[in-house]
Amino acid sequence: MSVIISKLEEQKQVNGLDFPLLVTPQNANTAQDETSFLKWVQNNKAELHGLLIKHGAVLFRGFPVSSSDFFEKMLDQTDYKNMPYVGGAAPRTQVTASRIVTANESPASETIPFHHEMAQVPTPPGYIFFYCNKASTTDGATSILHSGEICKKFFDLNPTFAKKVEEQGVRYIRVMPEVTDTRSAIGRSWKETFNVTTKEDAEARMKEAGMNWEWLDNGNLKTETAVLQAIRYDEETQQKVFFNSIVAVYSGWDDSRNVGKKAVATADGEPMDDAVMNALIKEMSDNCVNFKWQENDVLWINNHTVLHARQPFEGERKILASISFKES
Repeated sequence: MSVIISKLEEQKQVNGLDFPLLVTPQNANTAQDETSFLKWVQNNKAELHGLLIKHGAVLFRGFPVSSSDFFEKMLDQTDYKNMPYVGGAAPRTQVTASRIVTANESPASETIPFHHEMAQVPTPPGYIFFYCNKASTTDGATSILHSGEICKKFFDLNPTFAKKVEEQGVRYIRVMPEVTDTRSAIGRSWKETFNVTTKEDAEARMKEAGMNWEWLDNGNLKTETAVLQAIRYDEETQQKVFFNSIVAVYSGWDDSRNVGKKAVATADGEPMDDAVMNALIKEMSDNCVNFKWQENDVLWINNHTVLHARQPFEGERKILASISFKES
């Protein structure tokens, strides 16, 4: 199978490189040959990984990825290992027996703010893969953004506060329901969050992660993470990145149990600077790529260096996901 590098209307140039990189079949007549496609992925997995690191995101369009099972087969041809979704806040459903889950199932009317996947856990995934099984009729773009560019802006906005965040790290505070609340973007129950059925098993998971916790009278669970890095240095791309969930928490963790502005703080308890957060949110919106899904699209994201978000939508939309790591 032969492929070509194509152009995407929404695409931007970041450091002189296409973002995202768009890969399409050279010949539409052979594009639907599933066996050839899987063999091509397997034979070119090292090169594809190199492109992912270089560009931050790679979009595959026009290939025969038409089901969750085939999406899984595609990923099975690579060296990316499956990582269970344990510790994340988003409501999700397991789709295949092993590595495919639904993307965040929060209400269609809500924006999911920019974040690095599972940056609020001690060991987040390195890569996240999305597959469009059904595109929404209206809106529903996935937004992507280079974290290194936002990191520079963060330090420009308030160098003193940014340096404190870098040196101290941050903590995240969240109240989890006993039963998953699908009305909330962070409504995953503590049972599903930790993949347990008992309080004792949940406590074992939290202890392992260095968390503090408090059981509430209504069966909910209040958690506080260990101090986590918010600014990291990515060795593969030689840059500082804004690797955290600060903006997502600050602007998106509001529900009947949580107040976003109170849910993230520096290690010594200082809340986020409102002016900096508002300016950063605007900067993210102004500089991101909002790309529109087409059915059977597959998007690979380097979670180390690229933030992602979801825009509200109307109509049915089914985006599936897989979170992964790659052994050195």
